Amino acid sequence: MSSFSAEVKNELARANNKKSCCDVAELASLLRMGGNLLIGTNKSFGINFTTENAAIARKTLTLIKQSFNLKTEVMVSRARRLKKNNSYLIRVVPEPRVSELLTLLGILQGESFNASKDKGILRKNCCKRSYLKGAFLGGGSVSKPESDYHLELVTGSFSFAETIVNIMKSFNLPVRLTDRKNDYIIYLKDGEAIISFLRNVGANSALLDFENVRVVKEMRNQINRIVNCETANLQKTVNASFRQVEKIKLIDKIMGLDNLPDKLKEVARLRLSFPEATLQELVACNEHKISKSGINHRLRKLEEIAISLTKDEINEKGKNK
Repeated sequence: MSSFSAEVKNELARANNKKSCCDVAELASLLRMGGNLLIGTNKSFGINFTTENAAIARKTLTLIKQSFNLKTEVMVSRARRLKKNNSYLIRVVPEPRVSELLTLLGILQGESFNASKDKGILRKNCCKRSYLKGAFLGGGSVSKPESDYHLELVTGSFSFAETIVNIMKSFNLPVRLTDRKNDYIIYLKDGEAIISFLRNVGANSALLDFENVRVVKEMRNQINRIVNCETANLQKTVNASFRQVEKIKLIDKIMGLDNLPDKLKEVARLRLSFPEATLQELVACNEHKISKSGINHRLRKLEEIAISLTKDEINEKGKNK
């Protein structure tokens, strides 16, 4: 069974951009995330791009071919272990024209490498979205919506990570950046933010799946919170009722209920008659229609009397020793 990340990547890899400028932005981000430069003879450059996703390999190869009809090689390394994916290596053979592609992508400026900014290809919002799409295809993952919400992009370049963070912030995403060993992690931990990210990169099918699961998950969590709250309230009511009954029995044993004032005596007998009833249920049961606050006040008064009688009894026993 494929992971949710793989499903998202397969959808994105099969989606075509509407504009050629977006193809450039997506390829630039893909290569910055998962590519390596090769140096050939006469200062010529080549490119190695590795992925375990066949759809991403095809997409990368297509984008390279669309920009320049460069000589490419595709190699597949078969997985020797169960549950391990094949590895796909796309190699652009070193030649002078590769420099033109790298310049178009903003990776090469003159004879020097542009390791930080890609401002030239990120002027439009559509290109920024394609840039995010390429970054996710090259080094992104997202947890399945049934588990904790988490989407991350992993890169070894701090400057590239900063570029991604700035783009995500431009779309009002609550993005965070941290480091892990030699990598930089750009991540989202909020369900709404992940949905917004998927919408921006064009993963519409995955977005709907994520949203459907999220709605069910949050509804289930809401029901659980309500049940837990009701259970806690019920336990609180039971504990209070048990305590009140015990105090009233103590009063009856020490001084007798008939010696209580009429109002307190009435509520005491009412509680003994309905030991598990809530205050609201006691209101419905009493003949004189005493209010809920009235019953609560009298029950507290009975508890105070019981505590006072207990103290007096202890003091009396102390005197007799």
